[in-house]
Amino acid sequence: MQAITYPIGDSLYLNITNRCTNKCSFCIRNKAKLFNCQHQLWLEKEPTAQEVIEAIGDPNKYDQIVFCGYGEPLIRLEAVKKIAKQLKTRFKIRNSKLEIRLDTNGQANLFWGRNIVPELKGLIDFISISLNTDNPNLYAKICQPHFGQSGYPAIIAFIKECQKYIPKVEVSIVGLSQIDKEACQKIAEQLGIGFRVRPYYEDKYVR
Repeated sequence: MQAITYPIGDSLYLNITNRCTNKCSFCIRNKAKLFNCQHQLWLEKEPTAQEVIEAIGDPNKYDQIVFCGYGEPLIRLEAVKKIAKQLKTRFKIRNSKLEIRLDTNGQANLFWGRNIVPELKGLIDFISISLNTDNPNLYAKICQPHFGQSGYPAIIAFIKECQKYIPKVEVSIVGLSQIDKEACQKIAEQLGIGFRVRPYYEDKYVR
């Protein structure tokens, strides 16, 4: 059965789409239909916002609700906004640590043809943006964005917009040998935001 939500530790992840504007060579979905050998993240159909809300249950059981699955969540911008708004207003949040996080490739403004970041103000507490490289040429090679060479500079611009409207902003990279960790970390430091290295899963998952 497809997994609309899946828990990891103290976080609940929301899998709302399999569509993405990248075809990253290192993406785990190229290796496994099941995430962690148990969560079926390949969707037969995209869930409605109401189906996601119902699947969440009591959000107070978690420290984070995270938009992150086998696709780019901001392709479904209206669903993200509707779900986050209901989490903020409909539920009685008793867990003071609970935050709403969104993991993204940072290309939403290119996809929508406008600056969508102000629409996330007050809805998203923490945004994690996949930087993945320190230069547009390598990014185009390993992430294969639909937008070509314009993808990487658009991500940098998106990060700067997020700093205006979202309380916590970080960039992340995948732990691959061809990615210059120090150079990427320096970019994060120059921007004044957080930095994280994500694990590369290699062959531990089966298709």
